[in-house]
Amino acid sequence: MTGTVTTRPTLAGMIDDTGGRVVCLALSKDPNAKVTILLFGPGQHVPRYVAKVPTTDAAERSVLGEAARLADLSHRDIGPIEGTVPRIVAIAEHNDRPVLVTTALPGRMMLAAYHSWRHTAHPASVRADLDAAGQWLAELQDHTQGPECALASTVDEAAAVINRRFGHDPGITGDLRQLADLRDRLAGLSAPQVVMHGDFWPGNLLLAGGRVCGVIDWECARLDGPPTRDLARFAIAYSLYLDRHTRRGRPVAGHRGLRAGQWGAGVQYAADGTSWYPRLVQSFLSRGLRRFGLPAASWRDVLLTEIACIAAEADHPRFARDHLHLLRRLQPGGKR
Repeated sequence: MTGTVTTRPTLAGMIDDTGGRVVCLALSKDPNAKVTILLFGPGQHVPRYVAKVPTTDAAERSVLGEAARLADLSHRDIGPIEGTVPRIVAIAEHNDRPVLVTTALPGRMMLAAYHSWRHTAHPASVRADLDAAGQWLAELQDHTQGPECALASTVDEAAAVINRRFGHDPGITGDLRQLADLRDRLAGLSAPQVVMHGDFWPGNLLLAGGRVCGVIDWECARLDGPPTRDLARFAIAYSLYLDRHTRRGRPVAGHRGLRAGQWGAGVQYAADGTSWYPRLVQSFLSRGLRRFGLPAASWRDVLLTEIACIAAEADHPRFARDHLHLLRRLQPGGKR
């Protein structure tokens, strides 16, 4: 019997076959750094394909992980949002590393509008972003519900990793005590497992006509995650950069009580503030919880849980530590 040898197409060959322009979109500086390349057909003004090219061993594992998650998703019924998820075109090869090539999705990245002049200073534009993200998430979660999971178990998992990752930190004993209290507050609450994106933030959402028409970067996805995680992740990430364009120590335009400077100030403002922005974010979280019969008043504990998860999971050590310190400030009795 003669075996069949399967070879990967090369990225260079796919570029030649496409026959159009090639645009390097981004070069990540993270430990799992990847180069993202857009491939255009002849005369096309929108890309046909997106190629993710890993530059490190960690990035290679990330690329293959995303390919596996997208392959899994292709076999799931996710309802009317199926067209908003990239489809795998090929696993190509470049410099002896695998390259994930997917279909390109339409739309403009929400993050581009977010960073436009005073976009986040106006209630109407913020509400539109939250509504678009919430509607897409609801459609995904409504079509992928599975067995129940206990919300407290997510706290247990994060606490175990935080203990290993930051065990040398002098404040870790207090952190673990606060996480145990958080777990107790969530005890008895459960919700259906759903498909979880895992990195649901404005940089991964594409918009057109006020709706999410594409969601990218599925490397952290799970087919059986708690529905609260994507919900809280979006609220955290959206709030985190509110002061990005404001000089340190100055008030942030449109947000009474928020001053630029301390890392995570926008998330603290969303959790503890009393103006229109905290009300919108808290309403966004509460609505998402009510969809699963969870108490709306648990929005803050859900937010704290996801901050703990980011501290446990983030690739970048500084980003992880910053979230741990933010968690300390937001816990009852924490330094504001």
